[in-house]
Amino acid sequence: MSKHSKIGVKGEQIAEEFLLNKGYIILHKNWRSGKKELDLIAFKGDTLVIVETKTRTNFDFGFPEESVTKKKQQFLKSAAEAFVAANSQYLIIRFDIVSILMNGDRVEEILHFEEAFY
Repeated sequence: MSKHSKIGVKGEQIAEEFLLNKGYIILHKNWRSGKKELDLIAFKGDTLVIVETKTRTNFDFGFPEESVTKKKQQFLKSAAEAFVAANSQYLIIRFDIVSILMNGDRVEEILHFEEAFY
């Protein structure tokens, strides 16, 4: 596994623990439908939460959350539609981003953007 991939996997684990500590129920990790993938699918209250995690070790390419471009948002919406089509019990859905800045194995910063886009 590449260093980049290891950082992403570590970030997803950190985001999962962060959300669990905030009272979220994690329904799925790395949910796939064909080429579509959602990092985390969670539930809190009456809301299905699609969570995109972005992890960086520096700001050379900007803030982690800035990499969730309009194109990426469209991809996530399409994947979410596939999930909801197979799980029609969810009536309220929202898209969040968990942005993580790492320094080695240490988390420097975690930002949770609720309702990041729609």
